[in-house]
Amino acid sequence: MKKFKVFIIAAFCIINQYSLAQDTAYIHPNVTEKGWNDVFVNGLSNAVFPKGVWSDTGGIITATKDEAIWSKDQYDDFALDLDFKNADGTNSGVIVHASNIVEWIPHSVEIQIADDYSKEWSTAPATWQCGAIFGHQAATNKSLKKFGEWNHYTITCRGRKIWIVLNGIVVNECDMGLFTSAKKNPDGSDVPAWLSNPMATLPLHGQIGFQGKHAGAPIYFRNIKIKKLG
Repeated sequence: MKKFKVFIIAAFCIINQYSLAQDTAYIHPNVTEKGWNDVFVNGLSNAVFPKGVWSDTGGIITATKDEAIWSKDQYDDFALDLDFKNADGTNSGVIVHASNIVEWIPHSVEIQIADDYSKEWSTAPATWQCGAIFGHQAATNKSLKKFGEWNHYTITCRGRKIWIVLNGIVVNECDMGLFTSAKKNPDGSDVPAWLSNPMATLPLHGQIGFQGKHAGAPIYFRNIKIKKLG
């Protein structure tokens, strides 16, 4: 009986450790390891976007208009790793769980990108600043570099949980299941009217996107890698 109890305790510890390992952010992923793949190929031939808007120059992609670029594939649980560079006044975003890419705003989750050093975005609501789940949950730690410098995002989506790592620091951990209202966030703040579907109700199977030249300032992306999580 004693040996059996020891076995049960050991098995529980292993299962618990596995569960914890599956319920956490990717902080410094090695994207050269097996399982990591490019979201877009050179020339963007596997991307979905309006013709002539997005371009790939030496591995750096950018847009001339406020039109998103989308992955051809759809994903469930995944880790996404990328670099982005702001211009003066950039307002962009990484879009996940997009089940409708035509009317994507109420049918997805946007991880905000913004030039928080600019006059406009430094005074914007915290849920509109870089690292936020746009309109829902502000970043808890600021690690953004100034415009013209490359920043690094690692975004982990597993079930209804999202972790955002900016320049090696976890800046946001969000449980979509807590956001059951289209009017109020759990902290009592208002949800923007255009986010008409509560995050708790959003489908998790969807495309990944990147917002284009929004608010008049460009955005630049490179090294966009993804790993499907089992």
